Amino acid sequence: MDKKDVNILYVDDEEANLFLFHVNFKDKYTVYTATSGLEGLQKLDAHHDQIVVVISDMRMPKMNGVEFVKQAKQKYENIIYFILTGFDYNDEIDEALKGETIQRFFTKPFEMDEIEKAIDEAVAGLG
Repeated sequence: MDKKDVNILYVDDEEANLFLFHVNFKDKYTVYTATSGLEGLQKLDAHHDQIVVVISDMRMPKMNGVEFVKQAKQKYENIIYFILTGFDYNDEIDEALKGETIQRFFTKPFEMDEIEKAIDEAVAGLG
Protein backbone atom coordinates (compact mmCIF):
# COMPACT_ATOMS: atom_id res chain seq x y z
CA MET A 1 0.00 0.00 0.00
CA ASP A 2 1.37 3.38 -1.00
CA LYS A 3 1.62 5.76 1.95
CA LYS A 4 -0.60 8.31 0.24
CA ASP A 5 -3.32 5.63 0.13
CA VAL A 6 -3.31 5.55 3.94
CA ASN A 7 -6.22 7.59 5.28
CA ILE A 8 -5.93 9.03 8.78
CA LEU A 9 -8.48 10.79 10.95
CA TYR A 10 -7.08 13.24 13.52
CA VAL A 11 -9.50 14.49 16.18
CA ASP A 12 -8.62 17.52 18.32
CA ASP A 13 -10.69 20.38 19.69
CA GLU A 14 -7.93 22.91 19.05
CA GLU A 15 -7.84 24.27 15.49
CA ALA A 16 -4.10 25.06 15.73
CA ASN A 17 -3.32 21.41 16.50
CA LEU A 18 -5.48 20.22 13.60
CA PHE A 19 -3.66 22.63 11.30
CA LEU A 20 -0.19 21.56 12.51
CA PHE A 21 -1.03 17.87 12.19
CA HIS A 22 -2.46 18.33 8.69
CA VAL A 23 0.51 20.40 7.51
CA ASN A 24 3.00 17.86 8.88
CA PHE A 25 1.34 14.74 7.46
CA LYS A 26 -0.62 15.80 4.34
CA ASP A 27 2.28 15.02 2.00
CA LYS A 28 2.62 11.50 3.40
CA TYR A 29 -0.98 10.42 4.04
CA THR A 30 -4.54 11.48 3.29
CA VAL A 31 -5.60 13.34 6.43
CA TYR A 32 -9.14 13.95 7.64
CA THR A 33 -9.68 16.15 10.69
CA ALA A 34 -12.48 16.63 13.21
CA THR A 35 -12.90 19.17 16.01
CA SER A 36 -14.76 16.90 18.46
CA GLY A 37 -15.50 13.29 19.26
CA LEU A 38 -18.98 13.71 17.79
CA GLU A 39 -17.60 15.12 14.53
CA GLY A 40 -15.01 12.33 14.55
CA LEU A 41 -17.79 9.74 14.73
CA GLN A 42 -19.57 11.46 11.83
CA LYS A 43 -16.37 11.44 9.74
CA LEU A 44 -15.93 7.74 10.51
CA ASP A 45 -19.51 7.02 9.48
CA ALA A 46 -18.84 8.78 6.16
CA HIS A 47 -15.32 7.42 5.51
CA HIS A 48 -14.87 4.24 7.60
CA ASP A 49 -14.16 2.22 4.46
CA GLN A 50 -11.13 4.44 3.76
CA ILE A 51 -9.77 5.43 7.20
CA VAL A 52 -7.29 2.94 8.66
CA VAL A 53 -5.80 4.96 11.55
CA VAL A 54 -7.50 7.32 14.01
CA ILE A 55 -5.47 9.60 16.28
CA SER A 56 -7.41 11.48 18.92
CA ASP A 57 -6.56 14.15 21.42
CA MET A 58 -7.30 13.01 24.97
CA ARG A 59 -8.78 16.11 26.57
CA MET A 60 -11.74 17.50 24.67
CA PRO A 61 -15.07 18.95 25.84
CA LYS A 62 -18.11 16.65 26.13
CA MET A 63 -16.24 13.47 25.10
CA ASN A 64 -12.59 12.73 25.83
CA GLY A 65 -10.35 10.76 23.49
CA VAL A 66 -10.79 7.38 25.17
CA GLU A 67 -14.58 7.81 25.27
CA PHE A 68 -14.54 8.72 21.57
CA VAL A 69 -12.37 5.71 20.69
CA LYS A 70 -14.59 3.33 22.68
CA GLN A 71 -17.65 4.52 20.75
CA ALA A 72 -15.83 4.43 17.42
CA LYS A 73 -14.40 0.99 18.07
CA GLN A 74 -17.86 -0.45 18.77
CA LYS A 75 -18.74 0.26 15.14
CA TYR A 76 -15.32 0.13 13.47
CA GLU A 77 -13.09 -2.32 15.30
CA ASN A 78 -10.85 -2.91 12.26
CA ILE A 79 -9.43 0.64 12.52
CA ILE A 80 -6.25 1.30 14.52
CA TYR A 81 -6.63 3.87 17.29
CA PHE A 82 -4.03 6.09 18.97
CA ILE A 83 -4.29 8.81 21.63
CA LEU A 84 -2.27 12.02 21.50
CA THR A 85 -2.18 14.05 24.70
CA GLY A 86 -0.57 17.15 26.09
CA PHE A 87 -1.03 15.77 29.59
CA ASP A 88 0.56 13.00 31.61
CA TYR A 89 -0.07 9.31 31.24
CA ASN A 90 -3.03 8.45 33.45
CA ASP A 91 -5.16 5.51 34.60
CA GLU A 92 -7.66 5.94 31.78
CA ILE A 93 -4.93 5.78 29.11
CA ASP A 94 -3.30 2.85 30.94
CA GLU A 95 -6.60 0.97 30.96
CA ALA A 96 -7.20 1.75 27.27
CA LEU A 97 -3.75 0.36 26.38
CA LYS A 98 -4.13 -2.77 28.52
CA GLY A 99 -7.63 -3.39 27.17
CA GLU A 100 -6.38 -2.81 23.62
CA THR A 101 -8.87 0.01 23.09
CA ILE A 102 -5.91 2.00 21.78
CA GLN A 103 -2.71 0.66 20.29
CA ARG A 104 -0.38 3.50 21.36
CA PHE A 105 -0.35 6.92 22.92
CA PHE A 106 1.82 9.92 22.11
CA THR A 107 2.53 13.16 23.91
CA LYS A 108 2.34 16.72 22.65
CA PRO A 109 4.24 18.36 21.24
CA PHE A 110 4.27 15.34 18.97
CA GLU A 111 7.31 13.85 17.28
CA MET A 112 6.48 13.47 13.60
CA ASP A 113 8.89 10.56 13.12
CA GLU A 114 7.46 8.65 16.08
CA ILE A 115 3.89 8.98 14.84
CA GLU A 116 4.84 8.19 11.23
CA LYS A 117 6.68 5.05 12.34
CA ALA A 118 3.70 3.91 14.45
CA ILE A 119 1.27 4.51 11.56
CA ASP A 120 3.52 2.64 9.11
CA GLU A 121 3.94 -0.30 11.52
CA ALA A 122 0.21 -0.45 12.20
CA VAL A 123 -0.64 -0.37 8.49
CA ALA A 124 1.99 -3.04 7.74
CA GLY A 125 0.36 -5.23 10.40
CA LEU A 126 -2.95 -5.02 8.54
CA GLY A 127 -1.52 -6.53 5.38
